[in-house]
Amino acid sequence: MADEKDPSVINCLEKLEKIKEIRGATQHVEKLRAKLKSELESALDEEKHLSEYKTELELLLQEKMAHVEELRLIHADINLMESTIKSAEEEKSRTVQNARNLLEEFVPLKHQVDSMRLVFGLETLPDLEHDLASALERHGSVVPQSNEEVTQTAPPPLILPGMGSRPVAAKETAPAAISRPGFRQQPPPMKSCLSCHQQIHRNAPICPLCKAKSRSRNPKKPKRKSNDD
Repeated sequence: MADEKDPSVINCLEKLEKIKEIRGATQHVEKLRAKLKSELESALDEEKHLSEYKTELELLLQEKMAHVEELRLIHADINLMESTIKSAEEEKSRTVQNARNLLEEFVPLKHQVDSMRLVFGLETLPDLEHDLASALERHGSVVPQSNEEVTQTAPPPLILPGMGSRPVAAKETAPAAISRPGFRQQPPPMKSCLSCHQQIHRNAPICPLCKAKSRSRNPKKPKRKSNDD
């Protein structure tokens, strides 16, 4: 009992208790240090990852804007192409209509010229080229019949002076006919010249063959003068 009350012993026991307390506190501090270090390292890693994520997000936003600009340009190109197609269709319609108008003028004039050429025993003019005729038919235009039709409706060939009764015949090698349907053009009105008896245009004032003036079969009778004259 005396030893337990010895101040030195008591002091030593207190120191031991303090040392035990300090040891426990030290161990706790070290554990906290380790945890703190781990958390700080994790925070640094997350900060590094966060920076990478932000960089990636910026790149994605830039790519998005690039795609938006690309889509805008694509839409602008689409609008331009649609406008171009519309203008091309209008130009096509205009040119097709012009071609139809020219065809309407071409057909009767060619028929008339062919009939006049056949009077002199000349070849008829060539028909439209196959490519042109096919293009016109694709756009709904009726291409005229070939020169055989003109030959069938033409007046008889011309008999020139000094050749007897032998007519001047057209060449047998007529251009190949385009076998496609067409409309028949009426031949120009004709009449016989009273001098050379050849077929001439009904309204011709002078015969182009013998240069004789065309006279009517029923000329008007001159008025009788009065007896006072």
